Amino acid sequence: MMKHLPHSDRHLGRSAVLFTLLFAVCSLGSRAGEKEGNRPYFNQKEVPENIRDLKKIQEALQKSLPRSRSATVSIDLGGGSGSGVIVSEKGLILTAAHVSGGVGKKMTVIMEDGTKHKATSQGLVAATDAAMVKIDEEGAYPYVELDEKDTASLGDWVYALGHSGGFEKERGVGVRIGRLVRMADETINSDCNLIGGDSGGPLFDMNGRLIGIHSRVGATLEQNMHVPVREFLANWDEMLGNEFIGEGPFVQKGGSAFMGVATEDREEGGVIVKTVGEETPAAMAGLKEGDAIVEMNDGKIENGKHFSALIKECKPGDKVKLKILRDDEEMEIEVELGEK
Repeated sequence: MMKHLPHSDRHLGRSAVLFTLLFAVCSLGSRAGEKEGNRPYFNQKEVPENIRDLKKIQEALQKSLPRSRSATVSIDLGGGSGSGVIVSEKGLILTAAHVSGGVGKKMTVIMEDGTKHKATSQGLVAATDAAMVKIDEEGAYPYVELDEKDTASLGDWVYALGHSGGFEKERGVGVRIGRLVRMADETINSDCNLIGGDSGGPLFDMNGRLIGIHSRVGATLEQNMHVPVREFLANWDEMLGNEFIGEGPFVQKGGSAFMGVATEDREEGGVIVKTVGEETPAAMAGLKEGDAIVEMNDGKIENGKHFSALIKECKPGDKVKLKILRDDEEMEIEVELGEK
C-alpha cells in the first residue's frame, strides 16, 4: 500500500555493528510458526552460528536503516518529549498515546536534520497506548512501510529507533538491535535497550517494515513493550477521525476521576486487570496485572462496563474500597482516585 521515498545512504561502522550483535545474541526456546512474508534466513536460527550470519544481519540493517531513520521524529510537547515515525507522504505519524497526550493537542515534530514542523494529535486508543499525530504543513515527507500482513514471529531479529533522552542533532536517532522475546494479542516485547524519550518510537523488522511502537520501558530488557502495528490497523479509520477510543491507563479524558487500569471482563463476574499505568492511583495502591476486581465499595462488579460506570460516579480524591482476588487469595485494597 505504501511506497518509499528515496533517501541518501548512511553507513554504520562494521565493527560497531558486529560488536552490538555479538552482545545481543541470546538463546531462545520454542519458536512460533513462521508467518507469511519474506523472512530472512537468520530469523530461523536460535543464535547466529558463524560470521556469515552476523554479516547478513548487519547487511540487512544497513540496507533499511537510512530510510527508517529519516522518518523517525522527535515529538516536542513543551516540557517533555517522545518519539514517533512518519507512515505517509502527507505527514501522518504513529506514536504512543501517552506521548500525544490526547486528541487535538498541539506539538512540534523535529526531523533528524533538525527541521521543525507544527503538528496536531489525532485519535488514540487509551487502553493499548496507540495514537496518531499529523504534521500541519502540507509537504512530501519521508515515510516507512507498515507490516500490514503481521508477519513478525517470536525470536525475529528487530531494531528499535528513537530520540533517546530528547532530540540531539549531533547524535541523531539512536539505533538498538535485539529480538522479539514475547508476543501477545495487544503487545509485543523485545530486548532492545530503550530509555526515556524513546516512547512512541518505531520497532522494525530486518526488512525495514514497521512492526510496533514503543510503549513501556521495563525494569529488564525483556520487559520492553511495544504496541503492534495490527492494533493501529484495527482502529485506523477511527483514529483518523480524531476519536478518543476506550478507556485505559495511558491517557484519560479530562474532567473526572480515574483509577489507571485497563481491564477485561471476568467470566465469573468482575474484571481482570490487564494493565496498570505507571504512577497512577492503581499503581500507588498496589494493584497488579492479573488481579481480579470483584467488588467496589462492598458492591459486586458485573463486568467492565459496570466497573467503568462506577468509577465515573466518583470524584477525584474519592477513596474506593476494592475486593480483589490475587493468586486465589482474597484481598482488600483502597484506592484514592486521581483526576483525569
